[in-house]
Amino acid sequence: MSGPVGAGGLSALGATLTWAKLREVKCAELEEAADGWGRASNRADAARDRIDTQLVDDLRRTQKGEAARAAVRRLRRLSMNFQYIYTECGLLRTTLNSLAHEVKAQQRLLQGALDDAAALKFTVHPDGSVTYPAAGEGLVDGKPLAGGRASGVPNPGLAGPSGLVAPNPNAAKAQDIADRVAQAVRAAADVDWRYAKILRALKAEGGLSVPAATWTDAAGDAAAVRQAASGYLKQGIPYDASPAERKAWWAGLTDEQREEYLAVYPDRIGNLDGIPALVRDAANRDNLQLLMGKLEGRDDEDSVTKLAALREIDRQLRAVREPGEPPMYLLGIGDQGNGRAIVSYGNPDTSRNVAAYVPGLNTSLDEGFARDDLKRARDLAIASNRHGESAAAITWLGYDAPQSPDGWGTLAVAGGGRAEDGGRAFSGFMGGLAATNEHANPHMTAIGHSYGSRTVGAATQQEGGIPGVDDIVFVGSPGVGVDSADDLGVGRGHVFVGAASNDIVTKLPAKEQFAVGGAGILAGGPAAAHFFGGLADPGDDDVWFGRDPASESFGARRFEVGDGPPLVGRGGISVDAHSEYFNPVADKSSVNNMALIATGRSHLVRAEESR
Repeated sequence: MSGPVGAGGLSALGATLTWAKLREVKCAELEEAADGWGRASNRADAARDRIDTQLVDDLRRTQKGEAARAAVRRLRRLSMNFQYIYTECGLLRTTLNSLAHEVKAQQRLLQGALDDAAALKFTVHPDGSVTYPAAGEGLVDGKPLAGGRASGVPNPGLAGPSGLVAPNPNAAKAQDIADRVAQAVRAAADVDWRYAKILRALKAEGGLSVPAATWTDAAGDAAAVRQAASGYLKQGIPYDASPAERKAWWAGLTDEQREEYLAVYPDRIGNLDGIPALVRDAANRDNLQLLMGKLEGRDDEDSVTKLAALREIDRQLRAVREPGEPPMYLLGIGDQGNGRAIVSYGNPDTSRNVAAYVPGLNTSLDEGFARDDLKRARDLAIASNRHGESAAAITWLGYDAPQSPDGWGTLAVAGGGRAEDGGRAFSGFMGGLAATNEHANPHMTAIGHSYGSRTVGAATQQEGGIPGVDDIVFVGSPGVGVDSADDLGVGRGHVFVGAASNDIVTKLPAKEQFAVGGAGILAGGPAAAHFFGGLADPGDDDVWFGRDPASESFGARRFEVGDGPPLVGRGGISVDAHSEYFNPVADKSSVNNMALIATGRSHLVRAEESR
């Protein structure tokens, strides 16, 4: 992709553009060129898909050894090449279509002015000036006032008043026509300049590899095209609509419109609740490459951390699935705030059972999240699919979880604000899943771990609760923001709690008790908080964010989980009991019980006595 890219009759006209040349620009040729680039983009996408879903899998299944591994690496590189071609050709298509869209708008303005001139029998000259005939009556002799010639002003608002008023009534009409002609030509010349610059940048270097620097360049290309095409595409995205309305909007677009949105706005479409999962996955996989290109080469800690996470997610997406392992779908990705990532194991649109897990304190888009938090959903999906018909499990990092400066030293940083913001976002996400799921009545479960339980609790307090959710699960919870399971909108029989006996977070004292101990407790970390809380009010059922969900007074169904490692052992203080709920090796009972709940088989859950 090098050299001119079909700018048609406008390219390089610049200051020489006249109204006659503007009128003759064939926008249909620009649109034809756009269609050609679109076809090239689609062919590249189809080739990439064939490599990823057929050739690599077939090769790994039938061939072994170093030669086979080398062939897979070459195919992966070829796939990346096709992905880059798909992205750049898609950008070219939208650039040309947007160029045609803007030029046609100026042609319409120009033609309106020319039609008005013809109706009045005025003459529009090649330089844009307008000659008008004699008209009106002289005050002295009553004869028609002389005609004249008006020259257009591209920006009439910037022209100062002349202090004179021409008595010929045709003069003002001619001036208006001349101004409109000048404005259309001036605007079209600006369009030509802006798009010529973008088109010159949309080219690839020679060679067969697509290094990180190339994706950095592609990220810049995408940003430039998004800015240029904002009036052409962006205004059509229904940000303020409901998930069901967004789904209908997407279904009502033509294939070409969908392809253009995916090429230019993969970040917007991929993170828009109500868009089908397959579409979001395709958009986010492309946006993932652009994000990595954007962060590549930056040396600040935040960029380096997020880039490592994105690379790990990309590695997992490209890995061949093992037998029995559900496929991955990237339902959200972004670098805003602490980072965003929403990954589903199993297709949430075609699965009868869908569970979404919200992580908590200290979770951010880093390499640990990409390895460990994603694995939690993967293991839950595998366990769930053993119990019932199709199941999908999701890790949802769609909010900024609080970050404790001293790790597990204190929850003092964890107020309710992050949970409230996250709850609104999570409610919208689940509403999107409810709208796009193909089953008439899918079984949906919301799971909150640690501070994530407070976020899920906040989501239940949104108007209408959490759309589509049948069951709610809290594990390792420091409280959920309400004092009774009855307040969560699904009925107390559908609220489940897992609390390991050695999980200190589930036993943190209420904020009011915590304050009594002052800074000494905060500095003492979780152990000090626990011991002080027990001494302050033995038997109290309040924890940090309200009533203990595992208490009898809360009214939820407590299920059996492992005890977890003791808080104090030979190795010192450990909070590992807080992190093992999703581990099928360390806490098989917990994972199995959550899988039963997630598949609508809660009557088989092994219960544990409430506190």
